[in-house]
Amino acid sequence: MIAPLATAVLAFIEGGVSFAIFLAATIGLLVVIAFLVTRDGSAASVYDRIGAGGLSRDSDYAPPAQAESPAAQAERESEIRQLLVARSERLVRQGREPLDVDAELARLLAAEPAEAGQRPARHAADPGLREEVRQLVVARNERLIRQGQEPLDVDAEVARTLEQLGP
Repeated sequence: MIAPLATAVLAFIEGGVSFAIFLAATIGLLVVIAFLVTRDGSAASVYDRIGAGGLSRDSDYAPPAQAESPAAQAERESEIRQLLVARSERLVRQGREPLDVDAELARLLAAEPAEAGQRPARHAADPGLREEVRQLVVARNERLIRQGQEPLDVDAEVARTLEQLGP
């Protein structure tokens, strides 16, 4: 008497569980479809911008327009000074001679390029790197010519590529 009742209860529970799983999947699918249909395609949602912060490659982050203002320069100098003080304290803890923070700060600030955004030409003295970049530009030009496009100015492209490489 108990066995048929237990079998009926188990069958009902199994049917209920599978029904609940099917119902949850169906509701989830309907929510996704409703989201895709009602989504505004012209404006990127918050979720579309996840990972596109200042550290990502495809970021639209641009430095502030007032980066060279006196306040920004003073803040930058203050941060560099804090880093130098920390380095000096670390050297003292290691039993070494402390840094002359003011002299080191003056040396670092004097080593900067005169204009904002101007980098020193660090690769000008390395003919091997310049020749390798030239070979890459020539190969790129050959590919562009095969595609029927206008070739690049080799010297200008070499200089631009070396500038992008930075230090």
